[in-house]
Amino acid sequence: MGLAFLPLAVLSFLLVVGGCLWLIGSLPRLRPRGVFAIVEVAFATFTSMFSIDRWGEVFDTIRRNKLRTVLTAISVAWGIFVMVVLLGMGQGLNNGIRYSFRKEAQNVVFINAGRTSVPYAGYGVGRRLTFQNRDYDRAGLVPGVEHIDGGFFIKGGQFGGGELKVQRDMKSNAFEVQSVFPGDFYTAAYQIDEGRYLNATDIATLRKAAVIGRPVRDYLFGHGTNTGSGDGGVDDAIGQWIVVGGVPFEVVGVFSNQGSEEEERVVYIPATTAQLAFNGADHLGNISFTVGNANAATAKEITRKIVGQLAEAHQFSPDDPQAARVFDTVEGFEKFTKFFLAISIFVLVIGLGTLAAGVVGVSNIMMIAVKERTREIGIRKALGATPVSIVAMIVQEAVFLTSIAGLLGLAGGVVLLGAIPHLVDTDMIRDPSVRIGVGVIAAVGLVVAGALAGFVPARAAAKVNPVQTLRDA
Repeated sequence: MGLAFLPLAVLSFLLVVGGCLWLIGSLPRLRPRGVFAIVEVAFATFTSMFSIDRWGEVFDTIRRNKLRTVLTAISVAWGIFVMVVLLGMGQGLNNGIRYSFRKEAQNVVFINAGRTSVPYAGYGVGRRLTFQNRDYDRAGLVPGVEHIDGGFFIKGGQFGGGELKVQRDMKSNAFEVQSVFPGDFYTAAYQIDEGRYLNATDIATLRKAAVIGRPVRDYLFGHGTNTGSGDGGVDDAIGQWIVVGGVPFEVVGVFSNQGSEEEERVVYIPATTAQLAFNGADHLGNISFTVGNANAATAKEITRKIVGQLAEAHQFSPDDPQAARVFDTVEGFEKFTKFFLAISIFVLVIGLGTLAAGVVGVSNIMMIAVKERTREIGIRKALGATPVSIVAMIVQEAVFLTSIAGLLGLAGGVVLLGAIPHLVDTDMIRDPSVRIGVGVIAAVGLVVAGALAGFVPARAAAKVNPVQTLRDA
């Protein structure tokens, strides 16, 4: 998220710096003093904020030009409103897509055993491949692999799954059963609610351990039933035995998943135990691993090495995409991040363009106001008003108009973003909002934009010749 709004911070910084440089070089009488002149103008504008007479002049000008002021305020408010809504909707879409991928880690590579599609070393095409435990061990030694997992396909189901009859006492049902290694915990997005997950001891000792999802626990053990611990709760599942495909397993943990309840209707058992219990020898259907914080290029290089190992061990071409089918979430997530960065930049440009149009409108209105008050400004200068005080007077009015209109637009955008989840029921757009930092940047930007909008007419006012003005009057 922070990366997505980096352009906003950069453009705001450039806006402030550019405005300051413009102010230094554009006001003739202030140029020799440079930065000190900017401080003097800013201080004069700030102190005038506490002057009742000055505010009376500002409101009097607004009252004399109600329609013009309202239309100008609407243009500024609309600009910030559009920018906030677009940024919020972009963030909501970002959240929605991330939510749809929540059940998987974002740094995982999956390699599934498939069928050869390229002749190699005298072997034809269509040969069915099966990985082995030694492939799992070798892959875990490749530099860059953080956590590694492998799955034994008990019934040929996808990713090691397949429904089996799961029974406890007189209760039985068909649940998906997956045989995995402890590294599976890091390649998915579930969490352990009770007990623990499978560990290395379970794998090494071929222990009959099982980790079940909440729906499995609720069906087999029920809610609020006392099965031995005496507390009458669902914790009774831990330490109890269930029968999976005719083989008894001890429940060591209960997990939940951020996805749907269907994704929790799973029983996880040790891969080595399943291989022994279900005549799997040392076969594996897939290998998956996490790569930590590695980027897409590094993940691809790690994957290439592991696929090379598999190709050497099972005699297939390392360039055969069907023999070892690779699904890389690292590359997909990196593309996803760049995609939303591009969307954020596009939305920002559109919003800033709309806001700039409103600021230009404020500048034009202030220019007209200065022209109408030329005689008044000439009299002020004849009575001793300094260029700084003239500039501060015009800038104060522009800042006030821009800030009030912009804050109204900002508030309207936030209110609309808060109402969208109640008006639109979809997972594609979730929690559309803007961060507090974006609001602060927008508020500061409005003040700077208002100052710049008033500076051009203020510079013209500072150049007014009082003698010529009074003579023309």
